[in-house]
Amino acid sequence: MAAVVVDAEIVVALRNAVRDCSERGLAAASKWASELLLSIPAAKRSPPIDGHVSIPGSSTIPQSPEQFAAQNAAGNMTRPCTSNVPRHEHAPPLRPPSPQTQAREAQLQAEDADSITIGKALMDNKEYSRAIHWLKNCKSAKATFLRVYSMHKASEKKAIKEWYKVDNTKQQPILPVNPELLSLLQLVRNSTDPWLLFLKALFLSRVSRREEAIESALLSIAGYPWNWAIWILLSECIDDGEELSALVPLLPLPSAHPLVQMFQIKTLNSLNNPSENELGLCDKLLHEDRFPGSLWIMSLRACVLYHLHDFGQAEAQFKKIWEIDPYRIDDIDIYSNILYVAENKIQLSKLAHEFIALDKDRPEVCCLVGNHYSLHAEHEKAIKYFKRATQLDRTYLSAWTLMGHEYVEVKNSHAAIEAYRKAVEVNRKDYRAWYGLGQAYELLSMHQYALYYYQHATALRPYDVRIWQAQGLCYEEMGRPREAIECLKRALIGADPSETTIHMRLAKLYHEQGEYAEAAGYHQHNIDVGRAAGSHVNDYARSSVYVARYHLLQGGGDLELAKDLMEEVASSNSEEVAQGTDLLKKIKVAIVAKQQHEVASGGQARGEHMAGQAQG
Repeated sequence: MAAVVVDAEIVVALRNAVRDCSERGLAAASKWASELLLSIPAAKRSPPIDGHVSIPGSSTIPQSPEQFAAQNAAGNMTRPCTSNVPRHEHAPPLRPPSPQTQAREAQLQAEDADSITIGKALMDNKEYSRAIHWLKNCKSAKATFLRVYSMHKASEKKAIKEWYKVDNTKQQPILPVNPELLSLLQLVRNSTDPWLLFLKALFLSRVSRREEAIESALLSIAGYPWNWAIWILLSECIDDGEELSALVPLLPLPSAHPLVQMFQIKTLNSLNNPSENELGLCDKLLHEDRFPGSLWIMSLRACVLYHLHDFGQAEAQFKKIWEIDPYRIDDIDIYSNILYVAENKIQLSKLAHEFIALDKDRPEVCCLVGNHYSLHAEHEKAIKYFKRATQLDRTYLSAWTLMGHEYVEVKNSHAAIEAYRKAVEVNRKDYRAWYGLGQAYELLSMHQYALYYYQHATALRPYDVRIWQAQGLCYEEMGRPREAIECLKRALIGADPSETTIHMRLAKLYHEQGEYAEAAGYHQHNIDVGRAAGSHVNDYARSSVYVARYHLLQGGGDLELAKDLMEEVASSNSEEVAQGTDLLKKIKVAIVAKQQHEVASGGQARGEHMAGQAQG
């Protein structure tokens, strides 16, 4: 299906979303919509004549029922987006409020206007109890949203206060527990307004009623698609890529809609599992007919490249982003991870000094500085900054994981395990924390425990070569070579065709099992890769010796191949030159003996044949 081109409807929808989200205290969603709006070419962003247009999915309402009727009569209400793509039979259709509902809400908002104004002002100043007080008698859905959302904010604030009372004790959970969520849920349980459905989905997800949260989120999107906060909430409810694939047909928008594509990319990035398909979607979204100037989509694209281990292209993409906006802090932690892997100390140090001066209290900046110190092997300082990042945001998964890595570096396995456990508690869907736990227990030589955590990691990341290798090593240490062999074979599925390390380990395991033909096969792969790459004989001489010995002594029988291999080794300056020279002599003797045997056998056969003819 062709991509949806950005038109006047999308421009107006984004402009309305900026205002509607802001008026309800959803600052992050408003920021997202405003940045996406600005990324559209200026020629397409010509403002509406009356400065105020409503479209399906917008809760922007005229000042009075009379204005609403006039606007509807003038044809300003456009038709819902349609698609030829088959939808799931249970997928909710796009369903903006009816004209009667909008007119009624307009009337109620007009009556509540002054209370809404003070309620929003108090909410912005974090005076939630006062906001609740001044909004308690209001009837409009907008005022109800502000009141219930303020109640939620107040209860969260109280939960954090109670949580800190048991700071650093066994009674302190990883995150504050809000006991008032169920009572808040009752306030919106029968809501049909898309914004109140967003709150319903939020409360349901917080009390681990995931399926109900997804249902409410889909209904909220059907009523107001451009609230990015509901898409993020829906993304957090998804456990893996298969679940995402099953959910997309249930969305009220076609799969080619930019919101659906952004949601797909964002979700798979969060699951650390994007593919080349998501890279292609990013390129489509950045096309000149859509959002060519979107730094947010560029950042999504850089994160996809990062997860695909294309660090060079990811770094180039991030450089382009910060050339356009040098003060953008979002995703600076991902950029610092790339610079860390590339061991680019100069650029990482430069960024660390620039951004710590810009905002030292952003967890992403603390993560950046931590990576800077880690790359300079100052692990204690790195731990300090990663710990600071977790204090600023207890749900900041990367900081917990990176802190665990640093504890591994300083051989503090118990502290590493604690950090990785915190990461798992924050997000059980992130394979890196499970993999880190496996590594930490492996350092303690507790291979059974390490294996358990590696298996969790492979369930989340089934094609990750490193994790399968780690599992293979665990099985090998536990004296279970068959399982080790199976894990290493599984690792080869996602490995580079020119990979040799895994092949050499497999050759070793098969040799120890007395399966010399299998072992020789993996050694032969090493030889073929070395020759194809133009490597020196020294790099694969050991494998050449093994294959030659196999053909000479262990039943292979291809003496000519063995002779060619040993002539190559004997004429080199490798460590195996003595073995090669000795084997070459034995191989030549064996070849002569084989030829003599063939001659003798041939003579005997001819004699028998002639004798048979004489008798005949």
